[in-house]
Amino acid sequence: MNWITKVTPPGLKTMLAKKETPDDLWVKCPVSGELVYKTDLEENWWVTPAGAHMRISPRTRMRLLFDEERWEPLALPPVQIDPLKFKDDKPYPARLKAAKAKIAAREKRETEGGGAPLLQDDCMVAAYGKIGGVPTVLLVQDFDFMGGSLGMAAGEGFVTAAQMALARKAAFVVCTASGGARMQEGTLSLMQMPRTTLAVNDLAEAKLPYVVVLTDPTSGGVSASYAMLGDVHLAEPGAMIAFSGPRVIEQTIRESLPKGFQRSEFLREKGQVDIVVDRRKLKDTLSRVLSHLLPNSRRREDLRSAPLTQPKTHAPKAASKGKTA
Repeated sequence: MNWITKVTPPGLKTMLAKKETPDDLWVKCPVSGELVYKTDLEENWWVTPAGAHMRISPRTRMRLLFDEERWEPLALPPVQIDPLKFKDDKPYPARLKAAKAKIAAREKRETEGGGAPLLQDDCMVAAYGKIGGVPTVLLVQDFDFMGGSLGMAAGEGFVTAAQMALARKAAFVVCTASGGARMQEGTLSLMQMPRTTLAVNDLAEAKLPYVVVLTDPTSGGVSASYAMLGDVHLAEPGAMIAFSGPRVIEQTIRESLPKGFQRSEFLREKGQVDIVVDRRKLKDTLSRVLSHLLPNSRRREDLRSAPLTQPKTHAPKAASKGKTA
């Protein structure tokens, strides 16, 4: 300790003390390359000034879509873990454990100020609530959990959520985000494609709407099954929607692909997507779509909230005198 330290007032020491800056205070925009203040991104639902739609968590997605940010979490059934005893550079159970720890840490950060609970054991997260007054089962695919890959747990989660929509006579909305089938489960993961397709058929037979919101990325076995079976397909701007990547296709056909190939705007031009909508307008658009597909549901909600009135009664008119039947 030198003589300057001895004579420095305590208040000045505090002012001159080194302050730690959070590592994630700024986020780089993938379109413009500019740094964007994280708080500004959160206030704009993670859409940058250049229009890039960053990936968001299931909780953020549900806050965006559900009325009053209120929902009922739905538990999805557990499945057998690692039936093939798969191992690459690390065992499959170890990968699952790491993915769950990552999600738990994120959930802890996002619920520091409180918030509705979520039940997540794999990449699928389900909840029940209202979107624009329409009762809806919302299923969100979490890309942060092993790339949102479709495995037995995800397939069982999709089927269960669809059955819940059937039981509650509610709309079924799925937000996709996946790199495809989960390779650690082999053929068992591919079996989920026909299973989810049959679940969609059950919704169609019950005349309940099934709406898909395609987010970045939606590819592989997911794009080849339930992601493209909706009554209406909405997509976020710039979302990659494909079966295989553009580099694989170019190497196969030995031709250059057109600009914007496999992006949501390109698919909209080709008729594979109905509406490309900015995330900040997604709830309003989805509400209008659901109100058209399930109009009686919204009408029932309006009738429940309407004040009760006594119906008017009309006494039968007395028969005129001097007239006979």
